[in-house]
Amino acid sequence: MDLKALQSTLEQLEVERGISKEKIIETIEDAMAAAYKRDYGKKGQIIRAKFDLKTGKTEFSQIKVVVDETMIKPEDEEDEETPTPEEVEGNEEDKKVRFNSERHIMINEAKKIKKGIRPEEELIFPLENKKDYGRIAAQTGKQVIIQRIREAERESIYKEYKDKEGGVVSGIIQRMERGNIFLDLGRATAVLPREEQVWGERYRLGERIKAIIFLIEQTPKGINIYLSRSHPRFLTKLFEIEVPEISSGVVEIKSVAREAGSRSKIAVISNKEEIDPVGSCVGQKGVRVSTVISELGGEKIDIMEWSSEPEAFITNALSPAKVVEVEIKPRGKEAIVTVAEDQVSLAIGKRGQNVRLAAKLTGWKLDIRSRAGESIAQATEEGKVTGKGIEPIE
Repeated sequence: MDLKALQSTLEQLEVERGISKEKIIETIEDAMAAAYKRDYGKKGQIIRAKFDLKTGKTEFSQIKVVVDETMIKPEDEEDEETPTPEEVEGNEEDKKVRFNSERHIMINEAKKIKKGIRPEEELIFPLENKKDYGRIAAQTGKQVIIQRIREAERESIYKEYKDKEGGVVSGIIQRMERGNIFLDLGRATAVLPREEQVWGERYRLGERIKAIIFLIEQTPKGINIYLSRSHPRFLTKLFEIEVPEISSGVVEIKSVAREAGSRSKIAVISNKEEIDPVGSCVGQKGVRVSTVISELGGEKIDIMEWSSEPEAFITNALSPAKVVEVEIKPRGKEAIVTVAEDQVSLAIGKRGQNVRLAAKLTGWKLDIRSRAGESIAQATEEGKVTGKGIEPIE
């Protein structure tokens, strides 16, 4: 065995696939034990292998579990269906085993070999080394190694991207199928479902785009990574990347309301009086917010200051409309908002978008009224808008 080549391969797997040397050595040992048992073992035996990377030698051993009379099923007792773990936990009878001399040893015999040993402990018996494993056994060992390395790689990938869940990743568009977009993230392929894409965006093969990881699933067939560009948290994360004050915690995004591809509103607050939260997000000459808008394909973004006072927050949320008065009804978390006649269209927005986003942002039901007291539009915190001449959202 070329130990230098093996050492080099292990290092390469550790760097390229993120699989530790210890995990691969464990896999090799399991494969060797499986090959040994196939050619030379007996039914019921527990065989382990210990591989020494420095010398290239492998030692095999048989494991026997120490049992006493209380742990053994009577010979005349019939085996029933395998109980569930919950059933076993509360039933001592189901913990009993059928004695097999190849994998069990009675406590009195075990004590002759090792004093002070207790039931359920293990005794190790060295086995004769065999140089010729046979073609079938070798193939079994190879299959176990391949399978275990794949499992270890999947586990490594799952851990890596699970730690990134909720964060922004960048990937290259690999293919498109039935409206879903598959991105190459480097070590894994992720899917951007149709419903998580931004309305109106056009995607091209080979294009690099950003998205947020909103769900990771580990299944028997592999790892599923789901991305989103329409989720409100994607907007939040983009601002965290572009605005150092947000990533450092000086400025905080308190609330977000988004209609992906069209318009969004975010409410921010500063934890330091000398820092302007809105100005920090906009940036000098608007460079920071422009970068986010560019990433979102031109989506309009309204940034306003958050306030613990509902009247002030609602007034800010309805920007760019100028509010005359806000009457709060705390019991139903409703607010009657009065605006001037020439501000009605701005307050409501096209197809009710402005008041709809304001209601989502603040979490208040908003009733927009003119100075004459006429109710013009109502918006719930879920974003449902009703009123004169307001077209429903598709």
